[in-house]
Amino acid sequence: MTSIMYPQTRRADVTETHFGHRIADPYRWLENDARHDPEVAGWARQQNDLARAYLDGLPGRDVFRKQLSELFDFEQAGVPLKRGDRYFHIKRQGLKNQGALHVRMGVDGPDRVLIDPNDWSDDGADAIAEWDASHDGAYVAYGVQRGGTDWREIKVLDVDMGELLGDEIKWARFGNIAWAKDGSGFFYSRYPEPELGTASHAGVANHAVYLHRLGTPQADDRLVHATPDRPHLLHLAGATEDGRYLVIHSTPGSSMTMLSVVDLSDGDWTVRTVVGEDFAAEWSAVGNDGTTLFVITTQDAPRRKIVTIDLAEAAPKPLDLVREDEAVLQHAWLVGRRLMAAYLVDAKTAIRRHALDGTPDGEVELPGIGSAGIRGTLDDDEAFLVFTSFNAPMTIYRYDVATKARTVWAQPKVKFDLTAIEVEQHFYASKDGTTIPMFVVRRRDTQAPAPTLLYGYGGYGISMTPYYAPTQLSWVAQGGVLAIANIRGGGEYGKAWHDAGRLANKQNSFDDFIAAAEHLRDTGIAGTDGIAIQGESNGGLLVAAVVNQRPDLFAAALPGVGVLDLLRFHHFTGGSFWTFDFGDPRDEAAFNNLLALSPYHNVTSGNAYPAILVTTADADDRVVPGHSFKYIAAIQAADIGPRPRLLRVETRAGHGAGKPLDKVIAETADMWAFAAHWTGLEIGRPDRR
Repeated sequence: MTSIMYPQTRRADVTETHFGHRIADPYRWLENDARHDPEVAGWARQQNDLARAYLDGLPGRDVFRKQLSELFDFEQAGVPLKRGDRYFHIKRQGLKNQGALHVRMGVDGPDRVLIDPNDWSDDGADAIAEWDASHDGAYVAYGVQRGGTDWREIKVLDVDMGELLGDEIKWARFGNIAWAKDGSGFFYSRYPEPELGTASHAGVANHAVYLHRLGTPQADDRLVHATPDRPHLLHLAGATEDGRYLVIHSTPGSSMTMLSVVDLSDGDWTVRTVVGEDFAAEWSAVGNDGTTLFVITTQDAPRRKIVTIDLAEAAPKPLDLVREDEAVLQHAWLVGRRLMAAYLVDAKTAIRRHALDGTPDGEVELPGIGSAGIRGTLDDDEAFLVFTSFNAPMTIYRYDVATKARTVWAQPKVKFDLTAIEVEQHFYASKDGTTIPMFVVRRRDTQAPAPTLLYGYGGYGISMTPYYAPTQLSWVAQGGVLAIANIRGGGEYGKAWHDAGRLANKQNSFDDFIAAAEHLRDTGIAGTDGIAIQGESNGGLLVAAVVNQRPDLFAAALPGVGVLDLLRFHHFTGGSFWTFDFGDPRDEAAFNNLLALSPYHNVTSGNAYPAILVTTADADDRVVPGHSFKYIAAIQAADIGPRPRLLRVETRAGHGAGKPLDKVIAETADMWAFAAHWTGLEIGRPDRR
């Protein structure tokens, strides 16, 4: 095995004492923004050059790149938003880097391109983010995401003229766009303008909701809601379909929310907190019928239930409408005078219909086992059903609520025989005996054992449900196995499942992932040295943590945009929001737990580690690249065996959203070629094309 000469990384004498622990942090200087610090930029460039030289020499890279291009080369329509006779939707065509916003007159009319971000930059790294059309369909307000950042500029387009208005909103972030019913303006959330040069790294505080009136400067926007006494709350605003209420969900960054409403028919626009001021439960408004607000909550229902709140009452109390079930309630919608509720049953979607009084009204028939949702309005029987699975690209159906009829509205035509893909669900025991579900996806002709890519996330109550991903399909198409573990910390079985993998229980997520790999090995699905693991963001933390704990179990590891320094994450951008899942390093008990888990602080010399390819991006202002920089410096300096430890840094890209397709394909080809080399996946065979 050829020895790799890693770039020299300067070690600084930085040591701090926290709760009796002396913590060395020799690579803290790598937290600086490479776009502004020449030393960090030079170091990152050396790391990228090393990775590039290694990855370019892998024989499978070109095969994966070609196949990924073929798998992504189809037309993908998003779920339409109906405004009068106009239907707005995002559509990505072939290998274009970004999806464009289209509109059509009538449900089956021809599409017209309204906004095409593919012309905004030479590298295709600028994207449409959040957007909404006015109720009469005359205007579209949309967020512009530049180079992957979480910051947004909001612009307004005249739909008939196809021209931009002069309105421009800056420093929007973590929010929605919601039009006033009369089309005179829209609501949005923003932060104060950061100090010059700090936008990419500095912590964020004082999120607030504003109304922007068309034709006026942003300085004149009306402040609707802010909490200066609680500056770290997020405030997400949405208008009810009838335009009467503005509903504001406030959160410290968790699923626990405070629900407030503004009666927009009252000129005073008083913000009225309805429920959740103690942040002890989730309260998520679904919609309204007159003064009746329909709300999903976890109060006394860890798997969620639906309640109603009468806003006409002076002191309204939530009344149970659809009680908690054994299945986990995920979402709900008011469509065609029906209440539609999507449930997870072992991480698979079922949609149940109810009358508005809660009476059961059957189910929405789905095309198969997968993930699904609905978009529509309360008084319109025309709705749109979206469905996807591991072997089914996202298809949009027109759904008639009254007759339950379903017809295809947009279905991709992919260049691969999806009937060749087999999907199984396995259940295995974790370290403490808890049963964990896991999806296993492979070609029907794949012979076990086969090199296996194990993916996980396990945080923030986010469920890993079946969905179509050309990136993952390319691994399967080449004869590899894809396994997705529904580990604790996610939301597959409700709040209790989430709680079992956060704070002091965070180790459970890691144990579940380790047990998934052991199950794959012990059942002969994967070979003894044929498992690669991958995850991003919280999943990047997961991957790096289990490598420290069980380096013998994996052939390769791919931690992407990960939270890898668990003692300092709260110092950067929105990191303070993550204390709900990780714990607060400023608290002694939480600090001690995080110190034992933090990937950066637990690299152990003397153990043989798997091959590691760390991926991050220079413009990631959610999980700043300093996490990955410090971690790779630590593992390159450690005596952990001869397998490579490389860092790949994408430019003009962020945490993932808005990344141009050509960058997605290039990065994925690098990762899969790296994993294939170290797991022994034989790629490029004629029967794998």
